[in-house]
Amino acid sequence: MDWGDHKSCLPSGTPSPTNQAIGTGDGATTAFQLAKRYASGGQTWVRTITKPVAGTVRVAFDGAEQLVGWTVDTTTGVVTFDTAPTAGVAITAGFEFDVPVRFDTDALDVTLDLERLGSITSIPLLEIRR
Repeated sequence: MDWGDHKSCLPSGTPSPTNQAIGTGDGATTAFQLAKRYASGGQTWVRTITKPVAGTVRVAFDGAEQLVGWTVDTTTGVVTFDTAPTAGVAITAGFEFDVPVRFDTDALDVTLDLERLGSITSIPLLEIRR
């Protein structure tokens, strides 16, 4: 987990079902990808969320939380509704998420101190992106 960015809201907040827009109903589509939007000045960047934390996802239609009638795949971040949301309805979600990473190197520098105690000065990680 990236403690600086692991929720649909600020890291110190509690996810709300209206935090992030994930789509607009069209009366036919039942699957919507979780996403988080970041804005800086006039630019917006969208991050696809593929690893939501089980039990933390909350969903709303036009601001009204939907407690039933949907599931989320915690390996893909896709929310699937039992019935397609009505045309024009704003679909939003709140959630916590994990960030998949890998090591950036095959070796780590370890400093051995007295009494066989060791320390690692840094562990370089890279986010795995699709």
